[in-house]
Amino acid sequence: MSEFKLPQNFLWGAAIAANQAEGAYREGGRGLSNIDMIPHGTHRMEVKLGSMPHPKLDAAEYYPSHTGVDFYHHYKEDIALMAELGLKAFRTSISWSRLYPNGDEREPNPAGVAFYRRVFEECRKYGIEPLVTLCHFDIPMGLVEQYGAWRSRKTLECFVRYAETCFREYSGLVHYWLTFNEINILLHSPFSGAGIAFQPGENHAQVIYQAAHHVLLASAEAVRIAHQYSSANQVGCMLAGGSFYPYSCDPADVMESVKKEQENLFFIDVQARGHYPSYARKLFADKQVQLHTEPGDAALLQQNTVDFISFSYYASRCVAADLTGKAVNNGNVVNSVKNPYLKTSAWGWAIDPMGLRITMNQLYDRYQKPLFLVENGLGAQDTREADGSIQDDYRIDYLKQHIEAMKLAMEDGVDLMGYIAWSGIDIVSASTGEMSKRYGFVYVDKQNDGSGTLERKKKKSFYWYQKVIRTNGECL
Repeated sequence: MSEFKLPQNFLWGAAIAANQAEGAYREGGRGLSNIDMIPHGTHRMEVKLGSMPHPKLDAAEYYPSHTGVDFYHHYKEDIALMAELGLKAFRTSISWSRLYPNGDEREPNPAGVAFYRRVFEECRKYGIEPLVTLCHFDIPMGLVEQYGAWRSRKTLECFVRYAETCFREYSGLVHYWLTFNEINILLHSPFSGAGIAFQPGENHAQVIYQAAHHVLLASAEAVRIAHQYSSANQVGCMLAGGSFYPYSCDPADVMESVKKEQENLFFIDVQARGHYPSYARKLFADKQVQLHTEPGDAALLQQNTVDFISFSYYASRCVAADLTGKAVNNGNVVNSVKNPYLKTSAWGWAIDPMGLRITMNQLYDRYQKPLFLVENGLGAQDTREADGSIQDDYRIDYLKQHIEAMKLAMEDGVDLMGYIAWSGIDIVSASTGEMSKRYGFVYVDKQNDGSGTLERKKKKSFYWYQKVIRTNGECL
């Protein structure tokens, strides 16, 4: 038995995201965001993937983000529950369109600024450290419609104004910041990841990587501004993590895994190292991408690298050079071959605790910067028993195995700042738009069609995680 102990300042936490939790999509002067255009149901993937050139709201569709779980009106109750859970950190995000409804206004929306100040003050009241993402997939629809989202440097200009507003208004309340959530999802789900809706005849790769360049510049600008405002500000990037295993020891499969890892880490390489990686030249050539840059871009990236590397971890992936005759795991937007050694969740996600240890070692070896695990959890269908309780032992088992793997990685020598479970309370699933795919320690009475009382109810996992935090992981 290992005698390794977590540091006393380890940041145990839980997370939500504005677009999945807040609701109140037109209250307080908020404008529409890209996520507000993504319906639940048959048309969801068409919009998410950017296949609909001009997404519009349709009265016949149900849009889960419009109501979320009404965190906008329940934030005091929800943060009190997080305090009872014992959180050291609470991860949430700011909805860009709540501060800048159209995206290109010169001045922020006072009601939006005030709302987030109240949220962060409420966290501080309980001694909880807010961990805040500037852009958790949200981008104002005004910027999508007027400028083509991140295609344009105009969006970069607007983001810089938005970021500066956040650092100015919440100075002293927030010390930990993430620039873009799961930045690499831009490659796989362009509209939900970055508001990119493809137009007929476009080279998709050209659009994506040019947009990526602007996003990377925006991240560097955010780092620069945050450090100007306060030396206490720590800014991280954020990766949808999970290693790509070769399906076999066939060198062709191994090479395929190398290429997939490079593609996946492309953004983080730039954010952590300050320059485009050596493999970018061939990547762009293969995809017929001609990147347009301007004087000063390279210096901006070089001089404003992130302070730490944050990442989500739900599952590993498995890849093969030849997919013929192999089962494909369609559990997420990142397609992979089904790993014969791993079980999967009800939604087809591989369950791989050791994969977390592998990912942590790989990331730390590559960047030598502190890591922060900011999403880890299990989406599952929870059932209320006759007595009203939710006996989610399967979630406890999943989290226990992953926390144990996390501790082993730290014993390996990985510097990890904290562990943030996804999610604190049940929220709308980002992948499917369902409420039935639940992740939280707190059950929210809401169904896939939007019905429900919104009552909050603690699950069995709530009390388990409470003990984990109280004992600093020693009770496992």
